[in-house]
Amino acid sequence: MAQKILLKNINIPGINTFEVYRQHGGYAAVEKALKTMSADDVVEEVKKSGLRGRGGAGFPTGMKWSFLAKPEGVPRYLVCNADESEPGTFKDRYLMTHTPHTLIEGMIVSSFALGANTSYIYVRGEMMPQIRILEKAIAEAKNAGFLGKNILGTGYDLEIYVQPGGGAYICGEETALLESLEGKRGNPRIKPPFPAIAGLYGCPTVVNNVESIAAVSWIVVNGGDEYAKIGIGRSTGTKLISASGNINKPGVYEIELGLSVEEFIYSDEYCGGIANGKRLKAVVAGGSSVPILPANLILKLANGQPRLMSYESLAEGGFATGTMLGSGGFIVMDEDACVVRNTWNFSRFYHHESCGQCSPCREGTGWMEKVLHRIEYGHGKMSDIDLLVDVSKKIEGNTICPLGDAAAWPVASAIRHFRDEFEWHVNNPKAAMDGNYGLANYADPIPVVEEAS
Repeated sequence: MAQKILLKNINIPGINTFEVYRQHGGYAAVEKALKTMSADDVVEEVKKSGLRGRGGAGFPTGMKWSFLAKPEGVPRYLVCNADESEPGTFKDRYLMTHTPHTLIEGMIVSSFALGANTSYIYVRGEMMPQIRILEKAIAEAKNAGFLGKNILGTGYDLEIYVQPGGGAYICGEETALLESLEGKRGNPRIKPPFPAIAGLYGCPTVVNNVESIAAVSWIVVNGGDEYAKIGIGRSTGTKLISASGNINKPGVYEIELGLSVEEFIYSDEYCGGIANGKRLKAVVAGGSSVPILPANLILKLANGQPRLMSYESLAEGGFATGTMLGSGGFIVMDEDACVVRNTWNFSRFYHHESCGQCSPCREGTGWMEKVLHRIEYGHGKMSDIDLLVDVSKKIEGNTICPLGDAAAWPVASAIRHFRDEFEWHVNNPKAAMDGNYGLANYADPIPVVEEAS
């Protein structure tokens, strides 16, 4: 069994309450940090742990903290990005629902490390049950003396506020989130300046994902070196994976980074294999914004070695044969899945969620949705396939924030690996409307059983 950090006590009845969470070692990190460590000590432990941002970018958390400006007389802020909107990703919602004090404890320790006396949890607007759960957890922690003035008699003050978002995917981008938190339209800001210099209300700010902040408590209690022993290489620790699609056991799993993709999909401990005895066709490994890979490339590297669930292994081969771990939204497609329809569905989402600030994204996402709809519904032309590639290239790298890239990569990778399926849709419009292309030449290999002579 893999080591569990965030979900270790998830099945204990009442773990969502302060009393039960405290009985199982909760808030020990707050006591240790505030009473025996300095802020710099906490930052150093997070650096040693090798913890990387779990929201998608994978940037080292401790290094990000060290960039925070510390001018005299200017407040600093910690903002937790709980605006979980990436299609295929639902790990943060699960964590906040079942063990909210894990996040609150991480917020207190992280705020102390950053010298923040006011912190915010920005939650996706549709997650009203989770917002109420967090507000209750904050009240419980405050009543117990872990929030407010002079926490545990240490002289450290902290208030945490939960702020509902407006239901916009773009507000998952940190500067758009800050704009929304300030009461403005959630448009991404031009950088520099970065939030570490001028963030919320023009003050130094750190924005971290729910999972990243929640992991800090364990690191403080057990030490950064112990955390770094878990995982593989620069992919240290555990990772929450949102597994969905055509699998027997969809859900949220905590894995040790370095687990093989094949074991994650097929072992009974995790996804339990492809549902209904079907065969694997493709996987979107890190949420809708990362490149899709066919079965043969998601299970094995180009050199034949097993591909691992780690930042480095999933990216091995670049976008030619690799993908990204992203936010951990692991979407599995079986032999009956239509890649063209799935790609069109993703494009609909990105067109709808584009803030419209940058022309390439505003116009390009709309064009990709229209052309993919044309192909999916039997009106496509062969030239449409190259048109999609051309439009995706004109979007990628030409926008203020990564939403343009997130919209372009799924389309470009789908055509790169499944071009024959797109061509089949164009050449066989009626058949494409009534059925699926199937597996073609990119599925997992069928085991060959030799007959007895």
